[in-house]
Amino acid sequence: MMIHPSVRVTLVLAVLVGVTAGAAAQTLPNPYRLVDEWPNLPAHMNGGRWGETIGVDRDADGNIWVFHRCFNNQPAGAATCVGRDDDPPVVKFSPDGELLDSWGEGVFAAPHGFHIDPEGNFWATDYNGSETVLGMDAGGRGHQVFKFSPDGEILMTLGRAGVAGNGPDTFDRPTDVAVNADGDIFVTDGHGPNNRVVKFDRNGRFLMTWGGPGDGPGEFDQPHTLTLDSRGRVFVGDRSNGRVQIFEPDGTFVAEWRQFGRPSGMFIDEDDVLYVTDSTSNARNNPGFDRGIYIGSAVDGTVHAYIPDPDLDRQDELRISGASGITADREGNVYAADVGPQRIRKYVKQ
Repeated sequence: MMIHPSVRVTLVLAVLVGVTAGAAAQTLPNPYRLVDEWPNLPAHMNGGRWGETIGVDRDADGNIWVFHRCFNNQPAGAATCVGRDDDPPVVKFSPDGELLDSWGEGVFAAPHGFHIDPEGNFWATDYNGSETVLGMDAGGRGHQVFKFSPDGEILMTLGRAGVAGNGPDTFDRPTDVAVNADGDIFVTDGHGPNNRVVKFDRNGRFLMTWGGPGDGPGEFDQPHTLTLDSRGRVFVGDRSNGRVQIFEPDGTFVAEWRQFGRPSGMFIDEDDVLYVTDSTSNARNNPGFDRGIYIGSAVDGTVHAYIPDPDLDRQDELRISGASGITADREGNVYAADVGPQRIRKYVKQ
């Protein structure tokens, strides 16, 4: 039986810290330098060219892992691994950008969320919602969350392959996943109509769910990403509502922050630095905000740096641009996975 707890508002905090519009974002410092041609994608992998990259994360050794749609980029914004089962969607690079490993062939229809847990295991979501993709049989894939070992062995599967639903064992296009120090699993069930967060224990046993469609505290409109801070609080990127919502692990609402734009991806490091990508704001979707990467504090919500979207001047004509996936290494360098432009960007902190 699904559990829908009432939202208990303990703190409503909308710290705007002077960043309430794109013009204000332009006044923030950008202490980052773009590294050209990173990583080194070998020619034998798609001719050395990316397709749609959706996720990026780093492991305990500082290696950078990329999650992508099997070098596919057609149609734009909805590429797939269906029909490209020889292409690995998970690719590992050294900090210097050299290819170290790749795996995951034949598992996904449409890769989306990507997370490395505290034990070094890999988690990923498959948000495909169609029986066919580009006229091809999807093979019963989609609507699932996978746990992998570091070498690509499937250790756990949540959801029912190819089955959309709103129950304790079904999702409808899950967008992201994160795991806390206790092993509890949090999933944003967000590209379909469910608009919820689903929580499981470390063994995959359903515990609870919270949310539902809407724009009030604890409600969602396309929860697209989530991450956890050092206290175990759950940060949800409520993209179409243009805000980050913060919850206790039991679903208790803590705060909403609108100063980080329209979140597509999020990452919080060990020092509680919050990185948020905004790849969809424009004059229609989120008036007054500029696309880019907003960097600030997960403790008090202050925004202290901003990396502009490389295609910022075209944000009103492009449906999506810039980063969706985001991570940072221990030196504070930033790695961005760009879905639309099909690239990985590395920024060195200066």
